[in-house]
Amino acid sequence: MRSVVIVDHALACRLERTEGTANARFVEARARVAPGSGAQWIEIAGAYAMFDAPQSPCTQTFGLGLFRMPTAVDMDRVEAFFKDRGAPVLHEVSPLADKALLPMLRERGYRPVELSNVLFLPIGDVLSSTPISPSVEHGSLRARVAGPEEKDVWARTMAEGWREFVEFADYMRDLTAVSAAIEGNILFLAELDGQPVAAGALATHQGVALLTGASTIPEWRRRGAQNALLASRLDYAVRAGCDLAMFCAEPGGGSQRNAQRHGFQIAYTRIKWGLS
Repeated sequence: MRSVVIVDHALACRLERTEGTANARFVEARARVAPGSGAQWIEIAGAYAMFDAPQSPCTQTFGLGLFRMPTAVDMDRVEAFFKDRGAPVLHEVSPLADKALLPMLRERGYRPVELSNVLFLPIGDVLSSTPISPSVEHGSLRARVAGPEEKDVWARTMAEGWREFVEFADYMRDLTAVSAAIEGNILFLAELDGQPVAAGALATHQGVALLTGASTIPEWRRRGAQNALLASRLDYAVRAGCDLAMFCAEPGGGSQRNAQRHGFQIAYTRIKWGLS
């Protein structure tokens, strides 16, 4: 029987710190790959504030008001960190953050700009029940950990999964190249008859496994690659000693529905606040 996990402040701290740490590792990878990028992150009042590029989804704070209520001086420092780099000031805020944070944000001129759901799955007492190597129409599909020498293959496969979005092609190639360089990230490939058709990654922090972006090359979709990647990553996480898996998704979107079909439950909905 699967463990019951109560959604409380302690759980929110674990989940938010895991995502914040994963994004901080991305920023560190950017700084190594592109030393002139100015990529950097700092901690203020328990929150991680990070800059990757002005329009990067990593450029924001994680955990604001959750680990400690920021003072006005803290907020001044956070806002200056972004403004000095020509970036928007954005905060991903959990509903379990200090209740005093919302009136502070309102008084400082913030407005809600985005919603996201944080989902989790207790995995400490079970192995994944989804087969790692399901049989599909054109041969054997399996998912596995990519070796250090396969980082370029992983990055190309990941980027290929987004190729129909022509306007984002260059951005995705850049994003996947940096993602492949993240220290501690576990990279996964799904292969059909030995050919890479999908890719995904896993980041772990203090017993929580964060399932980061996964993509399938368009012509190989609907053959079970995402299910194989999910099963392989969950299996790896259990064997690495994690007791929780987490996933972040757009509310009501396809990614959320797929995660819920595999047992993930919504912990809470976050609001991203932007300074007007």
